[in-house]
Order: sequence, then C-alpha cells, then structure tokens
Amino acid sequence: MNLLGAVVVGVHDRLAEVTEVTAGRAGVTAAALATVAQYPGLTIEQLRRCLGISQPATVRTVDALQAGGLLVREPGADRRSLALRLTEAGRERAGRVLRARAEVLDPLLEGLEDAERQSLEATLEHVLSRLTTSAQRGDEICRLCDIGSCPPANCPVECASQRHEHADEERNA
Repeated sequence: MNLLGAVVVGVHDRLAEVTEVTAGRAGVTAAALATVAQYPGLTIEQLRRCLGISQPATVRTVDALQAGGLLVREPGADRRSLALRLTEAGRERAGRVLRARAEVLDPLLEGLEDAERQSLEATLEHVLSRLTTSAQRGDEICRLCDIGSCPPANCPVECASQRHEHADEERNA
C-alpha cells in the first residue's frame, strides 16, 4: 500500500506542476479548461461539480478564464443559465494541457510488456471503480481526463457512477 501512496503523490505532484504551468495559472484552471473543452456548454454549476469547489471559487475561475480571452459565457438552455464555451485560444490551451498531461503519464509506462500493461489497466480500473462513490465524485475524478482516450461507455469511473445513480434511484423509489 505504501507503494500505491507514493505513486499517487508523485504522479499528482508532477501532473499539477506541468498542467498548472501549461494552463498559465495555479489551482483548478487546467481542469476547468480540459472539462469545458470536452463538454462545451456546461453551466457554472455543472463545472463546479466537476471541479469539486465552491460556487464562488468556480465563478472566480470562470471570470479569470474569460478575462484571459480563453472562455465566453453564452445564453444557456434556459433563460436563467449560461453556457460556458472556450474560445479558439481556450481550445488551444486546453489541448496543450491535455498533451502536457500525456507527456507526464506516457513515459511512466514505457518498457512495460503488453501483459503488464493489461494487468495494470485491470488493477487501475478496479481502484477507480472503488474510488467512485457517487456520480459527483466520478465527475471530480475525471476532471483532467482525456475523454477521447477513455470513451464513457468503457470508462470505469463512468460505469461506477451509473451504478451509483441507479442504486440511488432504487433507494428513492
């Protein structure tokens, strides 16, 4: 277990360092860019849930992205909501964040045989399904994911989130 803890800390620290530098701002900016890039039209509340931060902190993040010319607020699905969309500069920056993420993660697996990769993947899928204790927690876990690499139908976090949603619906029925 100590090895897992060390890996988690080491990977987190390196990802935070690289993505924050690439995003041009510390904190959740990189995750906000990646999330809005992959889910254009999110509301501030939907983004807040993915980032796992307060509503005022989310508004400050959105304000900073908008002030930097990376994001715009547009009319949402109803009169009360606003849809968040990245500008061309924002999409380009989000792409750089996801590439920087890959540049940290890809070398960690170099030299593994196919069987080792498959075993690691199965283990990580199990761990991710255990970490996903609710749909919201699933959104938080995937806030810096490259959705194209892990389509929702095959994503262990998405599958676990759906199981939790289904169980919640059954309890509330």
